[in-house]
Amino acid sequence: MVFRNRHVSRPERHDPGVRDLDVKTLRLFVAVCESRTMARAAEQEHIEPSAISKRIAQLETDLGVELLVRERRGVQPTPAGLALLDHARTVLFTIDRIAADAAAFGASRGALRGHVRLVATASALAEELPDDVAAFMREPANADVRIDIEERVSRELVHALDEGRASIGVCWDHVDFGGLERRPYRRDRLALAVRPDHPLAAHATLRFADTLDAQHVGLPPQSAVHALLQRAAASAGRTLAMRAIVSNFDAALRVVAAGLGVSVVPLEVGLRHATGLDVRMVPLDEPWAERRFVICFRRFEALPAASQRLVEHLAARAADAARARRGASP
Repeated sequence: MVFRNRHVSRPERHDPGVRDLDVKTLRLFVAVCESRTMARAAEQEHIEPSAISKRIAQLETDLGVELLVRERRGVQPTPAGLALLDHARTVLFTIDRIAADAAAFGASRGALRGHVRLVATASALAEELPDDVAAFMREPANADVRIDIEERVSRELVHALDEGRASIGVCWDHVDFGGLERRPYRRDRLALAVRPDHPLAAHATLRFADTLDAQHVGLPPQSAVHALLQRAAASAGRTLAMRAIVSNFDAALRVVAAGLGVSVVPLEVGLRHATGLDVRMVPLDEPWAERRFVICFRRFEALPAASQRLVEHLAARAADAARARRGASP
């Protein structure tokens, strides 16, 4: 038996203007805002100025707000127009990426095309990862592979992979990966960046506890390095005195060079970025000061071919570097 509701014919609820937001109109609106004149936008988009004017007037009617102020010398977006402009750019960028990703599946047999979204921590991006990715992209076989790299703290990185917003991550291995698969990547060692005239600069190595009387410069609290140092200070029964918080290691080194404190940074980063700065690097003699990085992803077999190839490339580059270090050791 089926029961039917006699009172179901009611007007469909409709958000005014939403169904009328087509891609073409958004592109025209962005073109007008960027060129500041209907005529220039029309020339750029190969359309009559009157057609643009009509579309934008209809858009304003549908949304119920004024988007442009028409002036003698051109147009200016209103506050509502600026808000729409920001959203329109995001929508158009996403649509273009969808089209590019879909086109990758139409590649001829044997050719590799694709779009890889990679997320990485500040430490990984400050070291060899950009060089390793650049080497991958220089290979002729990968000429049609596009790679987006975004910086994330470890916790956000894991969430992005879990939710499918990125396909590959690179971060320190001291994090809860959940069900993510991992492959070894590179290693680094933490060191103290100090000015040469600082009392701590005379040491060949340092215990972290020996640095706690100094004012430190560090990364934001959500970063893995910040959390590591806070735990190490607590284990020593001390607190970490932070003189300044900066967004990246390069900024930390510049603050150190200015004589405003000391900073714990990866040794390789310090050696690379401190060139020209009055900074000395003193390695930390702590078991936790040597860090291992990993390449992580949800499931290797489920990755697109381009992402699989990048994972293998990064792992191979790291293995080659490890062998070179072992060969150079006395």
